[in-house]
Amino acid sequence: MFGKKICRWGVLLAFFFMCNLVPAAAHAARFKVLMVLGYGASAPWGKAIQKGAESVLAQTCKMRYFHMDTEEQPEAAREKAKEAHELYQKFQPDGVIAVNDDAQSFFGVPYLAGKVRTPVMFCAIRKGPEAYGYPASNVSGILERYHIAESIAFAQQLLPSVRTFGLIQKDSDSGRAVLKQIYRESDHYVASFADFKLPNTLEQAVTMTEMLRSQCDILFTLSMDGIYDDKDQPLTDADVLPVIAKAFGKPLVSGNAHNVSHGILCAVAKSGQEQGKAAGEMLLKAMKGTPISKLPISQNRHGRRMVNTRVMKALDITPPEASLQGAELVETGE
Repeated sequence: MFGKKICRWGVLLAFFFMCNLVPAAAHAARFKVLMVLGYGASAPWGKAIQKGAESVLAQTCKMRYFHMDTEEQPEAAREKAKEAHELYQKFQPDGVIAVNDDAQSFFGVPYLAGKVRTPVMFCAIRKGPEAYGYPASNVSGILERYHIAESIAFAQQLLPSVRTFGLIQKDSDSGRAVLKQIYRESDHYVASFADFKLPNTLEQAVTMTEMLRSQCDILFTLSMDGIYDDKDQPLTDADVLPVIAKAFGKPLVSGNAHNVSHGILCAVAKSGQEQGKAAGEMLLKAMKGTPISKLPISQNRHGRRMVNTRVMKALDITPPEASLQGAELVETGE
């Protein structure tokens, strides 16, 4: 009798153990998610988006990543997209996140949008969704919009004499999308839009910056990543922005957090983590059965006020004390 009781308890304990262990294992890898990024693996913006998506998905999903690196290798975009599709076919994910405009143009639209049942969420796209035929039967996501009006207003709070601004941006689809946003919104900005330049090389960027210097009080820029030096080698923001800042001799303003330390005075920066998290949340709902039609396209909303204190001192700017309240203070080189 005693032996039978021990046997029963052993069976019950084993059953209890399995009931708790199996759901935990299933919970740990309930879904498979492929994230295809147009950026290179070391790009700060891409890393921030990954971190945001992982905050939602890492506990329940097996994640795979593919970096197209179209900034550094634009000529290889189609081949990289083909490789991403081959990975998609091999991995057979339950959901996909496609990050930035190139990931839509070369991968999402040709291979997935309206062609498969796998739910796809986009983020970090600057063109309108209609440029890609979004939303599609299996595609939704979050649009990326820069806080340009807020960044210019913040610069004016730091330096009340600001009345005009210009734009310098790498000549690319993304650069032209920024210009379109300015044209669409600029009637409501606190400073007048003077002019813009879209260079391809560092030499062009310096010449164009010197031209803009006499036309505007501040110069807005988001990224110069990928413009070329005199040996046709692509450069990064860390290479280019200090040169642009020196050529302009007045404040540079941005909407990106990762380049504030490279000679930018201030920014109201968009958040990659916000976009990655939003795309992850939408994808998780879709993988759990929510129809794409019930997941409307959204837009990023939150911004970080940032000031480079070394640039502020170098330009001899003494801002009103109230303008710095709540702002994140950084220094060149941090």
